Amino acid sequence: MEDRSNSIIVDILISAEDYLQHYQGSVSQVSALARDGRRVRFPSRILQPFVSKEGIHGTFAIQFDEHHKFAGIEKIS
Repeated sequence: MEDRSNSIIVDILISAEDYLQHYQGSVSQVSALARDGRRVRFPSRILQPFVSKEGIHGTFAIQFDEHHKFAGIEKIS
């Protein structure tokens, strides 16, 4: 990740059972509190590469462009 000024750090803990609702389409957004105190909402589909049998657990940097549109996500721990 190059420019942290266009990113936000979030800690995510979603059980496999809870993520199943996202996968099935009954829930399409994730709302999270960023480490800097901002509340962010983003499409749950961006987390699909990080799903394990336990769900999704970790710290992520979500990158966005100058128009505040999603540009990428990186698991940082």
